[in-house]
Amino acid sequence: MTTTDQGGPGAPGAPSNPTAQAAGGDGAWADVVGQEAVVAQFRRAASSPESLAQAWLITGPPGSGRSTAARAFAATLQCEVGSGCGRCHACRTVLAGTHPDVTVVATDKLSIAKDEVRALVMTAQRAPATGAHRVMIVEDADRMSAGTFNVLLKSIEEPPPATVWMLCAPSAEDLAPTIRSRCRQVTLSVPSSDVVAELLRRRDGVPEDLALRAARASQGHIGLALRYATQEGALAAREDSARTLLSLRGAGQAVLAAQELVDRATAEAKTHADTVATEEKERFLRSAGIDDGKIPPSLRSQVRQLEEDAKRRQTRLVRDVLDRYLLDVHSVLRDVMSRQLATGSELVNVEVAGEIEQVAANGSGSTTLQLLEAVQEARNRISGNVPPLLAIEALLARIALDQR
Repeated sequence: MTTTDQGGPGAPGAPSNPTAQAAGGDGAWADVVGQEAVVAQFRRAASSPESLAQAWLITGPPGSGRSTAARAFAATLQCEVGSGCGRCHACRTVLAGTHPDVTVVATDKLSIAKDEVRALVMTAQRAPATGAHRVMIVEDADRMSAGTFNVLLKSIEEPPPATVWMLCAPSAEDLAPTIRSRCRQVTLSVPSSDVVAELLRRRDGVPEDLALRAARASQGHIGLALRYATQEGALAAREDSARTLLSLRGAGQAVLAAQELVDRATAEAKTHADTVATEEKERFLRSAGIDDGKIPPSLRSQVRQLEEDAKRRQTRLVRDVLDRYLLDVHSVLRDVMSRQLATGSELVNVEVAGEIEQVAANGSGSTTLQLLEAVQEARNRISGNVPPLLAIEALLARIALDQR
């Protein structure tokens, strides 16, 4: 888990360009796109400190901007003029990740541990150092266990007067009832492709055509759209995967495709996890004053813990990569069903329109609907600790047989 004051500019979920965000057309809220009603609600709350809720649950689909909205709200609460101007020192430090009274928790492991939450609760008890509030933002709050929620409950129920908690999760049902009942809930929607493309152009300098392709492929997922627009080969790999999916005609092909996919996801996850693990170990050794690589016995257990964290991080990353693929599969099948039902909807996967038309002509809408349900089932299986290869093999084999 990463716990820092505002998470730092490179923290998971942080704005990719805090300076650009602060200079945007609407101050601290410049990167909260397609969420006008939510922004208005947050601004009303910030303008009425006497009735400000001290616990917030910010929900919305992956990529809808939950963390970005929480940071913008935090900046508004700390803003020296009270509007989230994006220009004052308080706004700029919150958006840049250096404000001492804003703590962001982000995990790239499977769960947030009790001991880590206990440390957060202790931080939440401290009075603000410079700002009007002490703000605690917990990204991926759904990755807490029932026992961990119990550790947090007391602080959510009776926070110090100046403390504000912001919990981010895909849905309210992902949190314990005792927690969500004590929070004011705000729900974000999926922004449109046009809105996401405009954000990529304005904030990240992505060319218009590429921004539109990336936004459409991401289906409103802002972080994924940025990845498609800036990571070389990402869009091409997605299109190749779509063609492979639409060309499956037998169980043998499905098994080979599943193995290749899981191998690729594992390699991608291992590369990232190894990089993070190396950085964490080097940082630990520097803080311990070790420059010769010789770890004293008293510190070996901590080094082993870093290694265990790296393994858990890789496990989660593999699942995340596969879930991203399953969302792409869902979009392809939805395009197929759209053609079968003649809805007239614009295709998400326009680059493989020919293959989509062919598969649609050879199948039925009812069968495709069943396949869409099978995709969701595969996602649930992977999140429920079913071996990823088995879940992906079962799904692709079913798709292959239905496309014969």
